[in-house]
Amino acid sequence: MIPKLPPHPSRRSFINQCLAGASALPLASALLTKTRATAQDKQQPAVDSPGSIDAHVHVWTPDIKQYPLGPNFKVDDMQPPSFTDAELLGHCNPLGVDRIVLVQMSFYQYDHRYMLQVMRKHPGTFSGVGLIDHRSPQLGERIVELAASGIRGFRIHSMGDADDWVADPGMHRLWRQATEEGLAICPLINPTDIPYVEALCKKFPDTTVVVDHFARIGVSGTIEKDPLDRLCRLARFPNTHVKTSAFYALGKKTAPYDDLIPMMRRVLDSYGPERLMWGSDCPYQVQDGGTYESSLALIRDRIDFLSDSDRQWLLRRTAEKVFFA
Repeated sequence: MIPKLPPHPSRRSFINQCLAGASALPLASALLTKTRATAQDKQQPAVDSPGSIDAHVHVWTPDIKQYPLGPNFKVDDMQPPSFTDAELLGHCNPLGVDRIVLVQMSFYQYDHRYMLQVMRKHPGTFSGVGLIDHRSPQLGERIVELAASGIRGFRIHSMGDADDWVADPGMHRLWRQATEEGLAICPLINPTDIPYVEALCKKFPDTTVVVDHFARIGVSGTIEKDPLDRLCRLARFPNTHVKTSAFYALGKKTAPYDDLIPMMRRVLDSYGPERLMWGSDCPYQVQDGGTYESSLALIRDRIDFLSDSDRQWLLRRTAEKVFFA
């Protein structure tokens, strides 16, 4: 058995375990085909945006009466206490980031009401990645329901159980239906979990896969060669992508994050820019003295081997293709 990476002790690090964490029936599939077009019409801007897309952000509200927390969470877990759409856009808009992929926050577990409310409030600005219980008997129906609301992918969160995914019938059904419906699977994994994602990619090579946060390579403080090699080998599956994101939690964990540039070079050489997308992982990027600008600037300003076209793919076009097309 491949050893598990122990949890990182810092709440600021996304290694914290609290972070969100059979084919479809013909009728359900037909319903999704009909309703997704309406949802996409509401989500798409009227014209192609020249701005950047942040491919990974969480939002939540202190209004726990209207949007209650999941049974395993309490108010003290909400750090910062608030990160609403208004707070988020206060970071994004001044820097020309005009579209955002929201990732369902684990505080709310499978209750997506707050994230969906934010998406409806700002038509064309947000897309979404949901959380789903792959063991639920209602899995197929829930996929249809969320996709009709504008959700374009589903996060699977390793809690030390990724080795169980490979043989799990519910996980197979999730990947199979995501493939059929054109939705992405977004694994939040530790470096030791990469082989299990690889095994699923072999079973479902047509599934769009977006690996979050470089598969957390570098959360230990060191960019380990063997896990990076394994991540780069996933590039042989042409529908697999990587989020170059959460810089605050990797390597030296300090702006301007230049120590991450060699890892960026490896994944760029392996995947090409068309399968990489930038994400801030706000609000964690803007805690403890971190800034939104410093995350964006690593891609925008500091990597000299990126062409203008490469930057367009990382900062907009890849996320646009996967989550907004």
